[in-house]
Amino acid sequence: MNVEEEVLKIQKKLGKMTSSDGTGQEQALDLLRELQRLNIDLDILTKTRIGMTVNELRKCSKDDEVISLAKSLIKSWKRFLAATPPSKETSKESSKSSSKPSSNKSESGNKKESDREKDIRKPTQTSFPAPPNNTTDAVRLKCREMLTNALRIDGEAPEGCQTPEELADELEEAIYVEFKNTDMKYKNRVRSRVANLKDPKNPSLRSNFISGAITAQRLAKMTPEEMASDEMKTLRDRFVKEAINDAQLATNQGTKTDLLKCGKCKKRNCTYNQLQTRSSDEPMTTFVLCNECGHRWKFC
Repeated sequence: MNVEEEVLKIQKKLGKMTSSDGTGQEQALDLLRELQRLNIDLDILTKTRIGMTVNELRKCSKDDEVISLAKSLIKSWKRFLAATPPSKETSKESSKSSSKPSSNKSESGNKKESDREKDIRKPTQTSFPAPPNNTTDAVRLKCREMLTNALRIDGEAPEGCQTPEELADELEEAIYVEFKNTDMKYKNRVRSRVANLKDPKNPSLRSNFISGAITAQRLAKMTPEEMASDEMKTLRDRFVKEAINDAQLATNQGTKTDLLKCGKCKKRNCTYNQLQTRSSDEPMTTFVLCNECGHRWKFC
């Protein structure tokens, strides 16, 4: 059985599953995977119209995995159909020349040789190659969709060397390579990229990624501080400087007490200050200085 016959056989089975209530689709996923495996070319797509059948199945199905795989197949076939077909002018000219009576055998032979050379030069399209890093995982496809939407400005595709879909696929692939699964860490990493790319106060991150100034591999691993806008980075630097100044002021002044005993000289002439060195829900750390011998220690 050739590829076209197998596609027609699968199409017949899928056609019975496109009911309005989405029932009777238990084998739909296996059939779609079989289509993904087959070596389908442009000629088979045109003859069988399998794309229309798969699209109908996608619309009526209630299974997320079936919908995701159907979308992936349709997307692959759309890219295939978008490829520029070979020009038909050459074939028209050759057919016209063949219909005219030849005056002698030598002219006929020369025309045949010329037609053969033209046929060799024609670009031939065989089976459609699967797009790089293609996946049928529903979670990964959803994450790619979220990243694509984050890269669109007011719903319109930005100008760049790559489309938002291609950039989103590349970024999601870089994140997935790091975690090797779609657990919570993976999802949180994707969500943080989406939030920062959509942030209207930080347009430079999106434009730098679209223009190629920031690669997908780098963006996949950037910290929130690295992704922040220039305004936010300046504000954070100011907070850090103020915190350092407050810490130095507390160290110089401090509070004198005789409740604490130096472990070195055993005297009770000490000065202490407190700083919040851990998270806000934990107690402050107390730093103690012995005014007699200069010994310092941390009291928790």
